[in-house]
Amino acid sequence: MAINPSLLFLSLLLLFNGCLARQTFSSQQFQNECQINRLHAFAPQTRIRSEAGTTEWWNPNSQQLRCAGVSVMRQTIEPNGLVLPSFTNAPQLLYIVQGRGIQGIVMPGCAETFQDSQQWQHQSRGRFQDQHQKIRRFRQGDIIALPQGVVHWSYNDGNERVVTINLLDTGNSANQLDNIPRRFHLAGNPEEEQRQLRRLAQQMQGRSERGEESEEEGGEGEGEEEEEDNPSRHSRHQEEEEQGRESSSCNNLLCAFDRNFLAQAFNVDQDVIRKIQRVRGNRGTIIRVRDRLQVVTPPRMEEEEREERQQEQRYRRTRGGSQDNGLEETFCSMRIKENLADPERADIFNPQAGRISTLNRFNLPILQQLELSAERGVLYNRAGLIPQWNVNAHKILYMLRGRARVQVVNHNGDAVFDDNVEQGQLLTVPQNFAFMKQAGNEGAEWISFFTNSEATNTPMAGSVSFMRALPEEVVAASYQVSREDARRIKFNNKNTFFFTPSQSERRADA
Repeated sequence: MAINPSLLFLSLLLLFNGCLARQTFSSQQFQNECQINRLHAFAPQTRIRSEAGTTEWWNPNSQQLRCAGVSVMRQTIEPNGLVLPSFTNAPQLLYIVQGRGIQGIVMPGCAETFQDSQQWQHQSRGRFQDQHQKIRRFRQGDIIALPQGVVHWSYNDGNERVVTINLLDTGNSANQLDNIPRRFHLAGNPEEEQRQLRRLAQQMQGRSERGEESEEEGGEGEGEEEEEDNPSRHSRHQEEEEQGRESSSCNNLLCAFDRNFLAQAFNVDQDVIRKIQRVRGNRGTIIRVRDRLQVVTPPRMEEEEREERQQEQRYRRTRGGSQDNGLEETFCSMRIKENLADPERADIFNPQAGRISTLNRFNLPILQQLELSAERGVLYNRAGLIPQWNVNAHKILYMLRGRARVQVVNHNGDAVFDDNVEQGQLLTVPQNFAFMKQAGNEGAEWISFFTNSEATNTPMAGSVSFMRALPEEVVAASYQVSREDARRIKFNNKNTFFFTPSQSERRADA
């Protein structure tokens, strides 16, 4: 299938125009949300059950998430579970906490490059075989970058549950709606999720006329009112009831369109559209496939990743030269995932303390357009990260395993957080707030998301710290210490980012 350059160029403009920086309206929208006197680590507030999994949302009305301009959800997909196609109003980063599977992402204007290998054998017999856009495999430790407005779906073809953490950057300039997380579903029945998010959105916007207490109780009533206000949906339900069909309400994007219009658009009979718009039972947005899903996928994950990297290298070699065709290589074939769990992938490593793997626009170029980055960290028993601050980004930390004591200090010198972050909890560290963390006896592992494609930290101690860069006299005068103490403060810690338990702590533990 040939690629239409005009359509592809238009798609690029729609997807990425304005993503290089957060615009003024976004800054004004969140400028008063970061007057934070107290942070807390917290778990998801809402839990929506589907047929083959669950979707959990952290409260987007939380002050620390509003400060960062993000929303966070966690999905659990059971074996043979299919997450139905949808898209969001904001760019997102998705981290695979557990499991493996396949994912499809529909890039506007790109060709259907995956075709059944037996298609050509059966063409002479008039048999039609499927073709579709690229499908990628994912596994534990993968970070997947998803642009706003791009349709995606996923399927658990493994034997264990898939667990993902999804960060939606609602404060990104690419989101021109509002700071409310919105998932636009193209199939299934997302009614319960929509009701829960609608209730939280009312709290955020303060638009409810019934007051805060009645907001908590008004979700189902609102859904009923919306159905009454929608004549096409009401008439469709009435028609199905008259025909004796057992059906629940339909809330995806295709349900509200006129049946005749859709029949003309898809060039099919209205009976086919009636089947699309009819949702049997409350299966939710994660359904169980009756038989194993049979789609064209790469034979091995290693081959897929090697091919994507080779394509990226070829583009970088030819960029700016006469061989560069530009749009096709940078958009349709761009690499969108990277694995951070492999210890050999670590960017910073200390055999006594732990390791950190970073992901930014330099090793995953699509992040430059999404204005996001990430890191995965591991701390061993009682080891810690030295105090530091994020120069240009908010940090959203999710504890994968173990626990860590985290301290966060604001511009007034107040400790706005000093507590343990447990497995499964979330904590936001606002831009420029200083923080440090120390693992418990069982160690700690975490994934952090940053609201900048090139997030930068400034350490307060160690070999690359601001303290090391100051003249010895300035250190002595600033802290009213002797030159000898200033020298020890500057040079005693030879590490870059870590510290290990002191000898006195080890003696106390013994």
